[in-house]
Amino acid sequence: MMDWTDRHCRRLHRGLSARARLYTEMLTAEAIIHGDRARLLGFEAGDHPVALQLGGADPAKLAEAARIGEGFGYDEINLNVGCPSDRVQAGRFGACLMREPELVAECMAAICAAAGVPATVKCRIGVDDQDPEESLSRLIDGCAAVGVSTFVVHARKAWLNGLSPKENREIPPLDYGLVYRLKVERPHLTIVINGGIASLDEAEAHLAHVDGVMLGRAAYHEPGLLGAVDRRLFDLTSPVIDACEAVRRYRPHVARELADGTRLNALVKPLLGLFHAAPGARTWRRILTVESIRPGGGLEVLDAALAAIEAAAQRRLEPA
Repeated sequence: MMDWTDRHCRRLHRGLSARARLYTEMLTAEAIIHGDRARLLGFEAGDHPVALQLGGADPAKLAEAARIGEGFGYDEINLNVGCPSDRVQAGRFGACLMREPELVAECMAAICAAAGVPATVKCRIGVDDQDPEESLSRLIDGCAAVGVSTFVVHARKAWLNGLSPKENREIPPLDYGLVYRLKVERPHLTIVINGGIASLDEAEAHLAHVDGVMLGRAAYHEPGLLGAVDRRLFDLTSPVIDACEAVRRYRPHVARELADGTRLNALVKPLLGLFHAAPGARTWRRILTVESIRPGGGLEVLDAALAAIEAAAQRRLEPA
């Protein structure tokens, strides 16, 4: 979820669900070792549980990045072996590593040895002309042999030649059955399914076969659905958080970040789909998109957008 699940997006999501595990966008080991760690890795204490997702193919550098991430307080270190973007392929990490399961196992052994928190893998079922049964099994078994017990499996191949990253999220057919069989054949492993899951109804159906569900595009394009996650999937006594309440919970984060010099448009980006299909959603998006790029825009922009949504909801309730 490169360029999406930054610390602002995760703060919004945590306001919607106290229980869901949040993942960072993929960060390269090089960036963590040499970059602005506070900006890249910082998060609020209330964001737990949160996992750091790494990209890379050098065991020593990944181990160092994992140590740094653990030091920042992350609850999990995850290696991305599924991203098909051109940037990732050029750096020899992401989905292209499906072709090198022995190297992935070596990387995971280094991460496991370096960090005291769980080390996990996110992968595809294969790439290009690989046989998915064989490629997935080799990767999973190699990593399990070095101590990895949790795998997040995007149930599609990635076609590294011929499809764009967007097309790779939509065109290769989903094979949920393969992921289900993986859990049946390896019951001692924790298997989390990912790919094409657009609703909590679908998530519940998958949980009859696997241990967990990862939501990607659904969570950042329609984040409001996360407001019911805790009650539906974790605890029937948990409250359902509506989108307006999520905005109010997110507002203090916006205030702090604006005071620190963060641009308003970066802070409202995760909010754009929050009222998906609700009355006033178009006005909500227009206010946030247009007003957030004007010089001097602040909390009043967020407040105006929320007022427009609440007014639209009230109009819908009034008798004709």
